[in-house]
Amino acid sequence: MDILKRLLRIRKSLWIAIALLLGLPSAWLLARGAAPTDDVVTAQVKRGDFKITVTTSGELRAPKFVNISGPPNMQQAEVWNGVKILSIVPEGTVVKEGDVVAELDRAPVATKLADVNLALQKAEAQNEQASLDSVLNLSKAREDLHTAALTLEEKKLARDQSKFEAPSVRRQTEIEYEKALRTLKQDSMDLKTKTEQARAKMREVGSDLERQRNRLRIVQEMMGNFTIKAPGPGMVIYIKDWQGKKRTVGSQVSPWEPAVATLPDMSIMESQTYVNEIDVRKLAVGQPVTITLDADPGKHLTGKVTAVAGVGEQRPNSDAKVFEVKISVERPDTTLRPGMTTGNTIETKAIPNVLHIPLEALMNENGVPYVFKKGRVRVTKQEVEPGAMNDDEVVITRGLEEGDRVLLSPPADKDKLGLERLPGSKAGVPAPGGDTATGGKTVPVTPRGPAPDARGGTAGKVASPPRKG
Repeated sequence: MDILKRLLRIRKSLWIAIALLLGLPSAWLLARGAAPTDDVVTAQVKRGDFKITVTTSGELRAPKFVNISGPPNMQQAEVWNGVKILSIVPEGTVVKEGDVVAELDRAPVATKLADVNLALQKAEAQNEQASLDSVLNLSKAREDLHTAALTLEEKKLARDQSKFEAPSVRRQTEIEYEKALRTLKQDSMDLKTKTEQARAKMREVGSDLERQRNRLRIVQEMMGNFTIKAPGPGMVIYIKDWQGKKRTVGSQVSPWEPAVATLPDMSIMESQTYVNEIDVRKLAVGQPVTITLDADPGKHLTGKVTAVAGVGEQRPNSDAKVFEVKISVERPDTTLRPGMTTGNTIETKAIPNVLHIPLEALMNENGVPYVFKKGRVRVTKQEVEPGAMNDDEVVITRGLEEGDRVLLSPPADKDKLGLERLPGSKAGVPAPGGDTATGGKTVPVTPRGPAPDARGGTAGKVASPPRKG
């Protein structure tokens, strides 16, 4: 019986010893750090070439094109309000030279034509009236001149016959002769003046008549051009107004913007985009660009930056200042169409053979950048020294090794972990009289906001979703 009791005590002691042996490692792990969990999302520290890019969306356009325009003489015809498009061929239609592209509404100009006809009839009546008045006035002036000449001749005969009369009679005939001579000279001058007046009046009414005839001719020619034809072969692409809306049926064609569509040169294409004022400093002419199409996500094209605007502008429906950037498309093919939405990834800088991690893994506390590094048995809070970053990743110059794994989100017990500092690090040390920016909080480092697109909205990448390790 005693032997049985001793065996039971020995067995109990063995179980206690086994329990202690199993509990010691767990207690040691709890004292040293948190044990890694299997449900956290991690990423591997990679080594390779690191590219800094600016991502934005744009729109394909053809820098060389021929406008299909409405009547070019709308201003001369005094049609200031413009005319509506009654019909237009569908966008993308391939036309030949002389094919009908659009029809404009003639109704408003028909009223104008009636007004011009009335003005022309009035000018013709005034011209006829002026001609009759001139004939009448000149006829009377010529008759007065002829009468004055006869009177002068009569007075001259009377003067000659008074040679043998009394001096007073001779003097009287002399006076009558002088009066007749003066009257003849005055009538002669009046005839010249009335002739010039008649010519001036005829020139005045004649010029007004000619002006009304020209107006009628211009309006008639303009109405004849309301059937708009293609000036050459090509694909019809609708033109956009100043608000960015395409001109279709019902749109107005004004004297200042007579174009209704274009025939682009499809052999040369470029992407027109807009970049915010933060990213525009990174761009330069000649930088390589990778271009994708929303219509064909699997297609990748190459291009180069050809122009960067030096002055910013404010696009519709956007409060931010943006800068226009033009990107030439290398080797465009027949599938490209003006107006297609593009995704442009502009490579601004390339750093070879560096370590980099996802941007979501980089945290910041009191100005100290760090990551949650996953080891074989525990997770540590490791300070790192970051370098350049792009929309997705950040370069790590110190604190990690190739192949290490980092958490993409803080663990549940992050507050229990102590920060392992880098040797000689001065990050997070406040300046005299200053303070750190984060106030002791864990702040994930997120990428900057997306760049505005060609329509004044936003495009590009935001913070990427967590990736599985």
